[in-house]
This record gives sequence, structure tokens and C-alpha cells, in this order.
Amino acid sequence: MAVGAAAALVLSSCSGSGQGADGDEATGPTAVTVGVLPIVPSAAMQLGIDQGIFADHGFDVTLETGQGGAALLPAVVSQEMDFALSNPLSVMLAQGQGLDVQLITGYSHSKAEGDDVTSVWAAPGSGIESPADLAGKTVAVNTLKTMGEVSIREIVEQDGGDPASVQFVEMGFPDMPAALDGGDVDAVWVPEPFQTQLAEGGNTRVSYNYQEVFPGVMTMGVITSGSLAEESPEMVDEFTAAVDEVTAYAQEHPEEVATALSGFLEMPEDVAGALVMEDFRADIDADAMQTLADLSVEDGILSEPVDMGTFLPSGG
Repeated sequence: MAVGAAAALVLSSCSGSGQGADGDEATGPTAVTVGVLPIVPSAAMQLGIDQGIFADHGFDVTLETGQGGAALLPAVVSQEMDFALSNPLSVMLAQGQGLDVQLITGYSHSKAEGDDVTSVWAAPGSGIESPADLAGKTVAVNTLKTMGEVSIREIVEQDGGDPASVQFVEMGFPDMPAALDGGDVDAVWVPEPFQTQLAEGGNTRVSYNYQEVFPGVMTMGVITSGSLAEESPEMVDEFTAAVDEVTAYAQEHPEEVATALSGFLEMPEDVAGALVMEDFRADIDADAMQTLADLSVEDGILSEPVDMGTFLPSGG
């Protein structure tokens, strides 16, 4: 759907024509547009639509796909999108730049132990086998100045390497396997389904970087604009409740997330079912968030410390 069409939906959603945006009697579902990324955990949003969970809460949800959480933020601030999924560091950066955006609930989280949902990979025979080996190398990340970059610098330092010598290049996740195979980059940082693809291709997993730095960290949360939250607090609260029901359902029914994923990313259902899935839940690990924020300040990505009391949703 084009941004213009998304804007039309947002205007409709803000007109009070749905479930109690301002407490009025519902006359029909509230149309909302939600920005998502073309990655595995976004499939839970599609599952929420398919299962009628959003409809039960009075919402007609349209998903709009973007390439990165940072790219979706301006559309949320301008209310061209009502809500979006975004990694928390992008939200911290936006708030530090004075953008009117706020985190309303948790969504997807990395695994605290075992196989994780994101990892760093190198080509076989490259000599890159541990984080310290990334020093002086070129590493592809989907977006600069985000959680991948912060955590990779930290694992290099923890392993005795020079984190300042790592060179990061921005690249779309789908392009990374070919770039690694062709020698265009020395290593890549990927989520599913790309880490499974790289493993099957015989590449070397260097690190579960999130797990080594901030295990269980929230990978994506749900955001909205401060102005929409102020103008339609009941609608935002109701949508938050809907998302929290969606994530609880997704966590209990991973096989259904895989089914939704097969359509969402157009992959065979047996392939989708074999992928490592994020944990889905509303609550947010404040300690992991604090570690992320502190390291981002150390790296110069954030200019000021983050007050978790105001950054996290109430009760987060």
C-alpha cells in the first residue's frame, strides 16, 4: 500500500469512527496502519490479523512493510502510520533528536540461552572464527548505528580485539549471503531466515552477539507518536492491549506463527517451521535495555544517557 493510502487510513482512524478512539460508541472498526519489517517476528502481526485478535479489539489493521525500524519512525511521527515495530535503539536515537515518538509495549525478544535469533557469520576458510578475528574486518549490518553494530563492537572488545577497527557497511539482509560468498564483505550480521541459510551453506557462525552482550533483549517494540497518544489515548491503550494479546498467543502457538510466516515471507511452511523464533511477550527486560543504552553512549551513538523510567512503557 502506498504512503498516501496509508495516510488516508490514518486520517480515518483518527476520526473516531472505530472502537472508542475518544470514548465514543463504536460504529465500526478503527482502521490503523502498522509499519513492519520483512523479517521473521513480523509474522506475529499477520497472525493477529488472521486470528481475528485485532478485529476483536475493534481494529482493521493494514501492514506496511519497510526496510528498517529507523525508516519507519518518520512515518509514525507524521502519523502517516499509526504504529510501527522498531528496534529500541532507533527509538532512543529518535527521542534524543527530539522526535515525538514513544514506546508503548514490548513485542519480540532474543533468546537468553540456546540457539538465538541473530548472529554473526563468516565464510568458510576465512580465518574468522571468534569475535576478536573481526578486528580490522568489514561487517555488513542492515542499518548503521543500531543494535547489531553496538553488540558486535562489544563482543570484539570482550574477546580482546580492537572494536574501533571494525568497519561496518549498510546492506539489506537479503543481499548479505551473496555478498559474503562473493567476498564483498568479511562477515555479516543476520536474523532468521538468513542465519539458517548461511548455516546450510557451510559458513562459520562467529557469535550469537545479542546473547553474549544483552541476553533476552527486546529486538522490537511497538511505537506510536506522542501526539496520537495524547489525542486518542483510549484508542492507543486498546491497540496496546490487542498487541499484547497477539504476542501472548504467538508465544503459545509457534507453529501458527510459522504458518503465517510462510505467507508473509513467501517461504515453504516446513522451512518456516525450522527457523529459530523470537520470544514474543509484552514485558521488557530493563537491565538488558540499560546495557544497550549505556554501550550506545560509550560508542558515541547516543549523545546522552537514557532514563529508563521515561523510556520504558509504564510497567515495562
